Amino acid sequence: MTNRWLRLLVILWLTFFGAAGVAHSAFAVNGEIGTIFARDLPFEGRQALALIRQGGPFPYDRDGIEFRNFERRLPRASRGYYREYTVKTPGERSRGARRIISGGNPPNEFYYTADHYESFRRIQE
Repeated sequence: MTNRWLRLLVILWLTFFGAAGVAHSAFAVNGEIGTIFARDLPFEGRQALALIRQGGPFPYDRDGIEFRNFERRLPRASRGYYREYTVKTPGERSRGARRIISGGNPPNEFYYTADHYESFRRIQE
């Protein structure tokens, strides 16, 4: 089964049966980025978003580094526009796969990925 069909099945499943904490599509479909409300982020995501807004301090050395958008899943922007921050994963010893990507300086847009840049959802306040 191709990724396209799998994504369609997931979206249909969520549409008919719902899922806690999911707003709109969980995946980018046809190049469009889904959204998630800030209140629907996991607890650790809401904590990370608050730290980003207050400028730290951040728990990981790599928090705040430039995100280069190599996967081209976020809108194109000039170099240095995006920054990445870790969203702690309970039980994970490493940084895990969850991140918030901020855009702008000061940040004026935010994206959440739970799968290490495979898909993104724009965070809506």
